[in-house]
Amino acid sequence: MIDSETVVGTGLQIGVSRDELAAKLSVVSRAVSTRTTVLVLGGVQLQAAGGQLQLAATDMELSLRATLDARVADEGTVVVPGRLLLDIARSLPEAEVTLEHRPEEAVVVVSSGSATYRLHTYSAEDFPRLPEIDSLTLHAVDGDALVETVARVGRSASRDESRPVLTGILVRFEPTKIVMAATDSYRLAVKETGVAGPLPELEAIIPARALQELSRIVAGAEDVQLGLHENHVVFGADGIWLTTRRIDGQFPNYRQLLPEQFEHELTLPREELLEVVRRVSLMAQRNSPLRLRFAEGELTVSAITQDVGEAREALPAPYAADPLEIGFNAEFLRSGLESIDSESLRFKLISPLRPAVLEGESDDYVYLIMPIRLAG
Repeated sequence: MIDSETVVGTGLQIGVSRDELAAKLSVVSRAVSTRTTVLVLGGVQLQAAGGQLQLAATDMELSLRATLDARVADEGTVVVPGRLLLDIARSLPEAEVTLEHRPEEAVVVVSSGSATYRLHTYSAEDFPRLPEIDSLTLHAVDGDALVETVARVGRSASRDESRPVLTGILVRFEPTKIVMAATDSYRLAVKETGVAGPLPELEAIIPARALQELSRIVAGAEDVQLGLHENHVVFGADGIWLTTRRIDGQFPNYRQLLPEQFEHELTLPREELLEVVRRVSLMAQRNSPLRLRFAEGELTVSAITQDVGEAREALPAPYAADPLEIGFNAEFLRSGLESIDSESLRFKLISPLRPAVLEGESDDYVYLIMPIRLAG
């Protein structure tokens, strides 16, 4: 993911606020690798200079950095076990913390009041070098628009690592809007969000995990800084920086996946339908489908799981054609309904074996869901 230039470890010695250290570590440690094959990736890099302590962690796909004020007696860089340092910081007895690196012993001593911890260090030379923020050309992007768009499509990205492209979200900046699309091949979500200011040129497949992490970091921030570095995208807000790689490959042409014509189009109350789906889904266990039966003036939602039980609930629906029964994955249908933010929705259908489309009252969000073939 990142260059591996040498970072030299020296005898760092600093004092910091316990609460601020714990708060920043709780953010940065989310990028600590859980895989044990490369030990240094399980660490957090501590870099003290110029009255500040920078924390950094990376799993080679995602990196996070944060800075806090520090009383720096000796500048230096060291890497310590990330999650362990976080647990220690949260439990320290006093508000003030001292961190001292003793290179000759290969330990960092953490002191707070009467408590003292000695943490063995990782080789600072082995920690990947992250892109220098000062060297990037940064652009401001509307934070609320970015967070909203990710929230509406993120759950539709695949978790199957065998198809890396589908684990990402297609992100495209157009002159007046942000466009994102995600699919796991069983459902597709597309969201367009208008923005007032100019946007930098960007079209990339970005890991869904990175964008969802970004949403947590920038929630409430007015603007998010965005920079491009080779095959990476860098985001920053409130002193926290996230770097993620782009995913190589061709994202599906989602416009071709969306049907142009439908046999039936119904307007339904979103909240009422969502509550019915949530209740009936309790009986859609062991991959049993959720059944939707459209008949004259009524929609019946049902689920049956062998040896468990069944549920059935009906609600009024403006349907006036031959009865149609179609099955869906309960979680996927619920996710689509939850992602629509209007009081009513449009439910578009073709046939029991063709995809259905959910839309809100505006045209800025589309959710396509593939049906499940029903037995009998």
